[in-house]
Amino acid sequence: MANGKGKPTKEAKAAAKAARKQASKERRSQLWQAFQMQRKEDKLLLPLMIGAVAGLAVVFFLVGLIFGIEWFLLPIGILLGVLAAFIIFGRRVQKTVYGKAEGQAGAGAWALDNLQGGWRVSNAIAGTTQLDAVHRVIGRPGVILVAEGSPQRVKSLLAQEKKKTARLVGDTPIYDIIIGNDEGQVPLSQLQKYLAKLPKNIDTKRMDSIEARLAALGARGGPAMPKGPLPGGAKMKGVQRTMRRR
Repeated sequence: MANGKGKPTKEAKAAAKAARKQASKERRSQLWQAFQMQRKEDKLLLPLMIGAVAGLAVVFFLVGLIFGIEWFLLPIGILLGVLAAFIIFGRRVQKTVYGKAEGQAGAGAWALDNLQGGWRVSNAIAGTTQLDAVHRVIGRPGVILVAEGSPQRVKSLLAQEKKKTARLVGDTPIYDIIIGNDEGQVPLSQLQKYLAKLPKNIDTKRMDSIEARLAALGARGGPAMPKGPLPGGAKMKGVQRTMRRR
């Protein structure tokens, strides 16, 4: 609510403050749960995190001794060590989650839903009864078709979808990817990095136009994909958002 002058009332400010406080509490709770889960499975997590804090603190202290400013540099070393510890934690959580997801039906769709950046993702635009699937991603590189499942079956699916897509997007580049660990495939854990390395060929306006054209294809014939192979209910997207805020 706002008063007659357009300024928020005291009640509105209090409600907004309470909402921010609750959101912050939920983020801390989520982060703590992720830490506890990872600590139980990853015996190296605590030693690595503690080592990062202690190591950087010692390095900065020793450098400070040379110039006579050791007590000035020590807090800086500790702060950078804490930051390094959070980075280690985030990467090891990500590695564990992707490791558990790999090879499960729906893992590709789940990974695409967790992409960071301005990607437009349409999951399971084509599929088979064996839960093979082709997903479509629109981004600055153009159109990327991402397949998961049996390579023998998804190759024909990819070819069909590439042909349909080419009719609608003109000279926009179309890339095709098969998720897997064999030669010529992209491992699930490397999918984000692979997409990020593709050349930027189109702008946002062209992306909007392509998305509108491809919407006409609709979600064709693929079976419903699983929600995603999240181990123990862990929500990687939420953890990643929390880590980025830190």
